[in-house]
Amino acid sequence: MTNLKNPAPAGTGSLMPEKAEWAFKDALEAAFGRLDFVPMMDGHFHRFRVPEDKSGTRNGWYVGFLDNIASGAFGSWKLGQTGTWSSRKPTDPIEAELIQQRIEQVKAQRQAEQQYRHQQAAEKARGIWQRAVPAHPSHAYLVTKKVSAYGLRQRGNTLLVPLIHNGQLVNQQFIQPDGCKRFLSGGQVKGCYSPLGQIQTDKPLYLCEGWATGATLHQHTGCPVACAMNAGNLLPAGVHLKARYPNLELIVAGDDDRLTEGNPGRTKAIEAAASLGALVLFPDWPEGAPEHLTDFNDLLCWQKAQEVQP
Repeated sequence: MTNLKNPAPAGTGSLMPEKAEWAFKDALEAAFGRLDFVPMMDGHFHRFRVPEDKSGTRNGWYVGFLDNIASGAFGSWKLGQTGTWSSRKPTDPIEAELIQQRIEQVKAQRQAEQQYRHQQAAEKARGIWQRAVPAHPSHAYLVTKKVSAYGLRQRGNTLLVPLIHNGQLVNQQFIQPDGCKRFLSGGQVKGCYSPLGQIQTDKPLYLCEGWATGATLHQHTGCPVACAMNAGNLLPAGVHLKARYPNLELIVAGDDDRLTEGNPGRTKAIEAAASLGALVLFPDWPEGAPEHLTDFNDLLCWQKAQEVQP
């Protein structure tokens, strides 16, 4: 999570309430862009639409205080960033302690709001899942990726990928025929995974990023797979799986983002495997494989394409 410290210049003295509110607004706009409201500095948790976000969403949040040192905190659920602002620096230990207490108060409020958002999304996810039908094998995304549906469901033309935490459905990834993906707004992702196959003590469990990669691994190995959805969630999902299945052999199957600076797929996979005490593997690129290929499904699709060429 990105931390933004005082993106707007702090004053040197106390501010009148209306001036403090506008100064806090400057800090919010420095982080998110132009806003059409003046923040209420009442010590309560407020949510707002971040500019450029989809209409109707409220991914931004802030808490502002006016007593003693005017200060506040803010962030974006979608961007995963937080920031703080104050009108001036504390001048004595008592004021410093006050600021620290406010920080702890904001953390508690943010955690409570996050939990509420997760609960609401989980209930919505379960309702959508129950009303959906089994995914059709001819769905354009499945055909393009050359994999079976493996228990996915479908609503209209949208594929539904279940995300599990503590054995419960808590979120979904929606995949359009053209491959465009999104998660349920407010839903939990960290620590979650999408399962493929039945976990068995005599077979290793593969941990990967995307669902199509997981389907490819399951199709090729016959082993169960957990799809963490992104590189940053490999370790959180792996920690959860290790706690749930402590005696199971875990293999991290990473992406190889060769054209991306820092190769986040490979880097995060190696880090996760080291922390989890797991094996790690990556696609073995044949001679002539284009460098834009990054994962096991990319490799499968490219190899299938080579087979049909004259």
